[in-house]
Amino acid sequence: MMKPLLLLLLLVAFTGYAQTHRFEPEIKKFEEADKQTPPPTNAVVFTGSSSIRFWDNLSDYFPGKTVLQRGFGGAKLSDVRYYADRVIVRYQPKQVILYAGENDVAAGVSARETYARFVDLFRYVRKQLPKAHFTFISLKPSPSRRKFRPVVEETNRHIRRFLSRRRNADFVDIVPVMLQPNGEPIGDLFKVDSLHMTKKGYERWGEVLRPFVK
Repeated sequence: MMKPLLLLLLLVAFTGYAQTHRFEPEIKKFEEADKQTPPPTNAVVFTGSSSIRFWDNLSDYFPGKTVLQRGFGGAKLSDVRYYADRVIVRYQPKQVILYAGENDVAAGVSARETYARFVDLFRYVRKQLPKAHFTFISLKPSPSRRKFRPVVEETNRHIRRFLSRRRNADFVDIVPVMLQPNGEPIGDLFKVDSLHMTKKGYERWGEVLRPFVK
């Protein structure tokens, strides 16, 4: 009998990613920017959803590192997979740092399917870039998505366990530095929408992530 995860991976593969074409204008902007200024080689590519896209002055948080910011707002894991050749592989990076999956969960996708989408993306990137280090930033505890927190936590557990068994891969848990002692999110790490982060939020991410950036 086929394992449940394999069934989910097959479903992810066969359903396709046609719905992601709404991000085409953003991806083309990256490509136009690359024509104007050739991207660095052997860089660290940050990609994923708005938490990457809105990270102002990203390179300042990682002095001495060559980073490339390729996040696009609202992206799900399936969207990153659809555009993986254009936002990850084409740059031939030495490291890929990903934040995505929170939007999948908020759209009602189960922890198991979100995890399957992650595995599908990871395996594709690893096949195309076998020497690149892969780093996943754990899904954050956004106050506006409190009702999804059990699914977020389960998704994080699945992905942490998967990456612990892979070479050249990290799971970076940013959740502890975003919570109060009572387990509730720290309010001033988030903007008024209780979803996107303030400078203080990014400062905490930078502190936790810095040792993992190659």
